[in-house]
Amino acid sequence: MKHPVLIRTSVTVAGIRLKNPVLAASGTFGYGTEYHHLCPASAFGAIVTKTITLKPRAGNPPPRLCETPSGMLNSIGLANVGLEDFLTRKLPRLKDIGTKVIVNIAGESLAEYTMLAHALDGVPGISGLEVNISCPNVSRGGLAFGADPEMAARVTRAVKRVYRGPLIIKLSPNVTDVSAVAQAVQRAGADAVSLINTLYGLAIDIERRRPVLGNISGGLSGPAIRPVALYHVYRTARSIDIPVIGLGGIVSAADAVAFMLAGAAAVQIGTANFIAPNSVGRINSGLISYCRRQGFKSVAEITGKLRCGLL
Repeated sequence: MKHPVLIRTSVTVAGIRLKNPVLAASGTFGYGTEYHHLCPASAFGAIVTKTITLKPRAGNPPPRLCETPSGMLNSIGLANVGLEDFLTRKLPRLKDIGTKVIVNIAGESLAEYTMLAHALDGVPGISGLEVNISCPNVSRGGLAFGADPEMAARVTRAVKRVYRGPLIIKLSPNVTDVSAVAQAVQRAGADAVSLINTLYGLAIDIERRRPVLGNISGGLSGPAIRPVALYHVYRTARSIDIPVIGLGGIVSAADAVAFMLAGAAAVQIGTANFIAPNSVGRINSGLISYCRRQGFKSVAEITGKLRCGLL
């Protein structure tokens, strides 16, 4: 009996070796343990934690979630337990989860980003940082740092000075030119970028004549934003030399393949974790099947193989 060709699933992004290229996006898999009865964290190549800020945050007023056609709006407002509680209570629980842990951080000032990065430098169990400079639903910090290339570079340099591990900068589509911001953070020392974060969105209850979300607007995610995300990944991957991690509406293996063909070295799934918490298994199996059909020996070979010329 002929055995199927063994496909290598591991990829290396920003110096982090991942057993597969599918990561859990920040804010969609809790602190890493909340889904254990639905989907083991070990199924992912890495989990990106819920955003951590210096002090605990209560977040935005409810309602915070709203389903929309082919997607959803969220206005969580970076609610989280804060740095101290994360280090003392949350991180120790991730010791034996069976995959890499990347910590997402956000600050309201350069000083806060620096203090967070310094506190997390060298902490066992953390494989890298994802720096959130792109959240669209907080009033201070957030997108203010990611909208301007020079400001994004300043945050990157500040964090790079105090954090010795791999550094991923999470970028927003709510800017004039995402690739310009990506180029700026690369020059400032970023090891990779992840994109896109959510798009600005609004839902209105016409009978009550009020916004559905307590914070009025929120961030749109899910399949509705996938074509936008693919465009930005494609364009950004061709403008920088560091790896791109793609996210934005990925719910199937075909979606993940499309992002990798466009230039992503790895992908993150977010809204899919709410729709079907075991999506990661299907996506990884589908990536292997795709490689066999296309004659690839490893999943990493998919990256950048988009054919754009004439047939």
